[in-house]
Amino acid sequence: MRRTVLLLVAASVLLASCANIVGGVASPAPDLSSFVPSADDPDPSRRIDGVRIENVENAQHVGPGQRVAYTAAPPFGGNHDQAWAACNGVVYPEPVRSENLVHSLEHGAVWIAYDPDRVDAGTVDALAARVEGNPYLVLSPYPGMEQPISLQSWGHQLAVDDAADPRIDRFVTALRINPNTHPEFGASCDEVGRGYFDQDAPPPFVPPPGPDEIDGSAIVGE
Repeated sequence: MRRTVLLLVAASVLLASCANIVGGVASPAPDLSSFVPSADDPDPSRRIDGVRIENVENAQHVGPGQRVAYTAAPPFGGNHDQAWAACNGVVYPEPVRSENLVHSLEHGAVWIAYDPDRVDAGTVDALAARVEGNPYLVLSPYPGMEQPISLQSWGHQLAVDDAADPRIDRFVTALRINPNTHPEFGASCDEVGRGYFDQDAPPPFVPPPGPDEIDGSAIVGE
């Protein structure tokens, strides 16, 4: 498992370098080697300006009919659906239920979200090019964010204004399937299927309920 993780981390650095080829002409690739996690530097994201880090205490499963009153929008940890959202380079054109995506974060995925009312088509295309087909990455719109783009990893979040922000590649390199920051790093990001999570018809996004709506059954706390 650890060998697979290291190979995937190395691939993320290579993919980020390839992303700098525009119009067939290669521009200087960013050096992301210092953001690859290691024994001496288990969480390089701590050196990225603007990263919000919180200790996630709860990680219980909820059913498909339950909602979680997340305190962050988008959420980046906490109780979540028993089924994870497919997250091996999947680009969702419509907002997806947060409870499923948070489970994907637990497995080691990085979820890139964007506010569809605050970004243009070119920005969406640039983000999709980063994500599509790449393991443990997922992209989806998330309505009503306070920022145009937000990156989520388990217990970590970074808000940016521009798809060209170099911190995006640093965040992905530092945190995607990082064995030091994910409770179940390397667990599957493939489609669950079998009536649990359909990648082509995922459960739709519903705005998170407020803390005052928590009833311990239909709505639970983060």
